Amino acid sequence: MSDHEVIVIGGGISGLMSAMTLSKHEKEVLVLEKSSRIGGNCNSYDVEGFQVDTGVHAISHLLVGPMRRIMDLYFDYVPVFMDLGPYYIRTHRGLTKVPSNLREFAFFDVLPKKDRILLSQTITIAFTQSTLGTNLKNQSVYNFIPKGLSQDSLDFIDALCYSLSGRSMKETSVHRILTGSSFMRDSVPENFWEDEVVDTSYKALLTDHFSMSQLKGHLSVLSRLANNEIGMSQKYPRKGLKAILNSVLYSMSDKVKITTSCKATSIITDNGTVKGVVTENGTYTADMIVYTGFVKDLPSLVTDLGQSYVQDLKDIVQTHSMTIWLGLDTKMSELNYIGSEIWFKPRAYWAMPISNYDQELAPPGKQLVGFTFIVDESVPLVEDKKRMYK
Repeated sequence: MSDHEVIVIGGGISGLMSAMTLSKHEKEVLVLEKSSRIGGNCNSYDVEGFQVDTGVHAISHLLVGPMRRIMDLYFDYVPVFMDLGPYYIRTHRGLTKVPSNLREFAFFDVLPKKDRILLSQTITIAFTQSTLGTNLKNQSVYNFIPKGLSQDSLDFIDALCYSLSGRSMKETSVHRILTGSSFMRDSVPENFWEDEVVDTSYKALLTDHFSMSQLKGHLSVLSRLANNEIGMSQKYPRKGLKAILNSVLYSMSDKVKITTSCKATSIITDNGTVKGVVTENGTYTADMIVYTGFVKDLPSLVTDLGQSYVQDLKDIVQTHSMTIWLGLDTKMSELNYIGSEIWFKPRAYWAMPISNYDQELAPPGKQLVGFTFIVDESVPLVEDKKRMYK
């Protein structure tokens, strides 16, 4: 007989939410976390009176999707989320709002007018192709955009790609940009297609050419092209990232046991069936094992995975980022806004005056600002850190 019904490997937010959900279904769960702290990248720490998150974060897809459904179904207390606000580009003229739709893009004079016209056409083509079923997941942004764009436009597109995927436009898919900018939905409510609101006369005209889901999706995309607001689909939790972690812990039943400083070294299997977990502290058996660590590391724990699956995991590219937090003694007028900004010259990074969302994140009269960079893995980290600070 197994020691536990379920073992969850990893005490980050994914592992803790998995344990909480399973406990709501009367499962007894053991969570194994290798570090001395739980929460992973969803945590906050006190540093001289400033509440510092583990990196700058925007919580996406809170209107629909898995996170929304889990909170509605299983959270005993749901955090208060505030609109993230607009994204801005900072130039020598100050802040300019990053366009959320084609109407705003037409007046985005950070880029040359000719480039804006070309890119507007390209954006419309991408939305149309994606809505009608074209797979753009393997199409890079670099190969999709028109040739002959100015260097400013190329740098701007590259910065957006780094912001959304952590990779350059040569390594970022068109699909990732569409979903990351909230124009296309990765997930929809379960009953989204059940409520037919399209007039029957249109149905009769288009039945032979479109499925109803394609038609509704296309109309939805066209609407977002004109009216989309990126900031409205992204949120930041009041009281910081730790508010999400605290809500999960508060909602967790006493059927969950969490063990920290307990690193899993292998997963025991027998003829394809999991039996237990070997750790540095001992062996634990279970009827079910949920792995929530980096999936690329799974082959180091399980020896009998299929070779094709192992190869797929090897092909996954991980991106590392670094956030530098500045605790300012006085509030800066240049940072007096709700939202975040993207700098794309000479190097792309993302800045967010986090204490503007909740003044309690900084001591009275002070301000907390985070600057996030993508780590350049072609140079030593020590050297790259110097460039970030500079």
